[in-house]
Amino acid sequence: MTFSLHNVLISVMTSIKNARILNAVYKIAWPVVAANILQSVYNLTDMFWVGRLGAQAVAAISFSFPIIFLLVSLGAGTSVAGTILVAQYHGKNEKRNIDYIATQVLFMLAAISVFISVLGYFFSEKILVLMNASAEVLPLASAYLKISFVGLVFLFSFFVFQSLLRGVGEVKKPMFIVMGTVVLNFLADPVLIMGLGPIPAFGISGAACATIFTQGIASAIGLFMLLRGRDGIKIRLRNFSPNFALMKKIFLLGFPASVEHSTRAFSFSLMIFLVGIWGTSAVASYGVATRIMSFVIIPAVGVAMAVSALIGQSFGAGKIDQAEKIARLSATAVFGLLTFAGILFFVFAGNLISLFVPADEEIISSGALFLKITSLTFGFVGLQIVLGGAFRGSGNTFAAMVLTILNFIVLRILGGFFLSRYTGLREMGIWLSFPLSNLIGGACSLLWFLRGGWKKKKLTREFSAVLEESFPEI
Repeated sequence: MTFSLHNVLISVMTSIKNARILNAVYKIAWPVVAANILQSVYNLTDMFWVGRLGAQAVAAISFSFPIIFLLVSLGAGTSVAGTILVAQYHGKNEKRNIDYIATQVLFMLAAISVFISVLGYFFSEKILVLMNASAEVLPLASAYLKISFVGLVFLFSFFVFQSLLRGVGEVKKPMFIVMGTVVLNFLADPVLIMGLGPIPAFGISGAACATIFTQGIASAIGLFMLLRGRDGIKIRLRNFSPNFALMKKIFLLGFPASVEHSTRAFSFSLMIFLVGIWGTSAVASYGVATRIMSFVIIPAVGVAMAVSALIGQSFGAGKIDQAEKIARLSATAVFGLLTFAGILFFVFAGNLISLFVPADEEIISSGALFLKITSLTFGFVGLQIVLGGAFRGSGNTFAAMVLTILNFIVLRILGGFFLSRYTGLREMGIWLSFPLSNLIGGACSLLWFLRGGWKKKKLTREFSAVLEESFPEI
């Protein structure tokens, strides 16, 4: 009787601890999810108003997007390094190191952004010519890209702000700032693009100016908050002297994350070349289905960012068992959530596709088949995303990068190419490459996690050595 009661008490206590861990993940994840959704609204607003200028304007933005995305990936990757380091030193309760590293990351990203901005401004047209932009589109795309390069420092600065605060667990304030930029962009876009009263119409350049305006305000607010130092991080002017040894290690930590970001997103663009061989209907089916599926992973991405921050804090505090439990519970929860979503998508696949193309039975049929084939493996997508967040939080950014390349390039792109071209499956081979890459990629992530090598990373020891050698007073 006593033994039985003891087991019940242990079970209850374990359930309470697990609930607390999931609650901590949820508190960080939902504002990140909300911010990502708001950012999607931001981009849709730009496209909506630019679309009113005609096909050439839309094409100009389409040519500019891959270039801007590469830059975003670079900034986001280095910012991930900031999240990891701040989280781990936050776990160690070493405030001086947090402030110093935060200042160095901000300085580093600002310097990189200025360097890229100058190069990009003067070589925008040449880059677009290499991309085969037509003579009609080239002037519009060049104007848009040049202005975007000018505002790159604001974009990078806000990335740093978000990432640093996420490392100490503050995610709501960045979300509210993003919300404000969405509202401002919604108001500024039509005025600067179409003109209003004494304000002339700037056309496509107006969209770029609206972006710089709103991002400039957001980065100024972020900089003010970091200088004020009331949110767990305070940047100090005396720490702006560059520590190149530290910056090199930050770059090496963040570069795999940059590659990972680029690989994940560009795989969808690269797949267009494979799908395009099989005709317009196949491309349309692919476009609609993947756009629907992109919304499914937003919660998983939010949870992965929360997991990175919490695991970083746990590693810093030396609580490796707690870090493992955070990863395991979060991955299990997301696996269950996305599996349930996948079942719903499987049942209502035709209805979902028909929302976008209500009058084309061929696209509805092909798109629904693609969605059904892929939807039941959504849980494995969530598994890889969340466990990738765990690897990054522990400092194993290279492992997360390798798993992403395996999934999206080796299994999906090369697998889709082989199945569609050499098996007679045509576009069905491409559809099949998605669930296969999801299953194998998720299983490999799980095996890597279970092996436990990721738990042996001693990131703060590596970085503390650099700090102590260069700045003994810190």
